[in-house]
Amino acid sequence: MVAAVGFLGASLAPAGMAVASAGTDPSAASAPSSIYSITVAAAQSLSVSGDATVELDRGGYSAAAKPKVVATATSSVKSFVPPFVTPDPGTAQAIALQMLEARGMGQDQFSCLVALWNRESGWNVASYNKGSGAYGIPQALPGSKMASAGADWQTNPATQITWGLGYITGRYGTPCGAWAHSNATGWY
Repeated sequence: MVAAVGFLGASLAPAGMAVASAGTDPSAASAPSSIYSITVAAAQSLSVSGDATVELDRGGYSAAAKPKVVATATSSVKSFVPPFVTPDPGTAQAIALQMLEARGMGQDQFSCLVALWNRESGWNVASYNKGSGAYGIPQALPGSKMASAGADWQTNPATQITWGLGYITGRYGTPCGAWAHSNATGWY
């Protein structure tokens, strides 16, 4: 009960109860002050001496118009090709780089291939898309197509990469061609 009365008193006091002001003489006959009246009295004010008057008009100012945003023809963020990074030895990416170099393709094509297969499978040899049935690093559809590159197509990254590079070369010419098609359509 005491807590409730204390809470009520603390809540109501700022709303208008009389308060004592520091520096006032209690014997002086002045009207009691409330928090509201003290706040209003302490509000910002401007005192001007002289006869000059300034008329303030609500429409007496202007603001610069906010510039319109104009879309420019720029490349999509999806089409960004990361810079070449040397893959760790023994990884599927290292195998792919060796195969690309043997085909006379450079680091730019490797970067496109890395971006493409990062998106497709994350370079996971056992990656399986339940929706489409695509399988492996290159996401062959169906995965059994990769048997044309080797009987170990389900587990061997070199077999999958061999098949994937053959598919890309036959259909798009280069990994960057496949990457561009994937960016435009969402598939390759």
